[in-house]
Amino acid sequence: MEEKILKGTISFVNYDKNFATIEYEQGLKKKSVNCKTNPETSGKRTHHFTAGDTVSFQLKLSDRGDKMTAYNVKYLHNTQISLLVQKATIENRFSGFLKKVDNKYFVKELNSYIFFPLQLSLWEMPPVETAENEAISFRFISPEKPNKLVAELFSHNYLPEYKKAVQHFKNEIAVDAIVNRISPYGIYLNLFDEKVQAKLPFDAETDSMVKPGDIITVLITHLTNIRIVVKRVSQ
Repeated sequence: MEEKILKGTISFVNYDKNFATIEYEQGLKKKSVNCKTNPETSGKRTHHFTAGDTVSFQLKLSDRGDKMTAYNVKYLHNTQISLLVQKATIENRFSGFLKKVDNKYFVKELNSYIFFPLQLSLWEMPPVETAENEAISFRFISPEKPNKLVAELFSHNYLPEYKKAVQHFKNEIAVDAIVNRISPYGIYLNLFDEKVQAKLPFDAETDSMVKPGDIITVLITHLTNIRIVVKRVSQ
């Protein structure tokens, strides 16, 4: 096993088989080595590796003992991503192609060919299969966090029930919610034909008689395409 820490650039990522190729120099020779992109860790979130990432790593023999493999791979920076982030501060709109890997959606940026995870709303219809490999427009969510860039589609196909929730929120209209389940952490509610879910805090003193199927009238106090907050309406 070689304990020396090396530096290289990821030149290829196979998202289906969860491995990447790192190009690096050792002495005056250019070499390449593969690494796993989904190593088992102690519950820590791993970096979403992509082509162009500069990484540090160490070498060891593979499990089969027939070649070297990279381990302890750590993301350092990505020049192409830095350029995309700079552009996002001016105009956060990009073109790319939809990709689906292991039932997860990604966007492949048109010029850099970098894959970014696609964030879909809980109340958004997922892209249809025929949309894969079709050109789409997207933006970056929180571009100030370049190490955790996530894409969001410019055009959304929201459920009719979510659109109804938006109208109730804007016009401050109360809605009858049905209690789905109860736990010490909260009362879980279904709104608009069970298509929108929300939660109320559980009060052991006042909510001891609440049961699934009960109706609680609530007002939506905060609503985005990924989060909803409600409060009870006094009757």
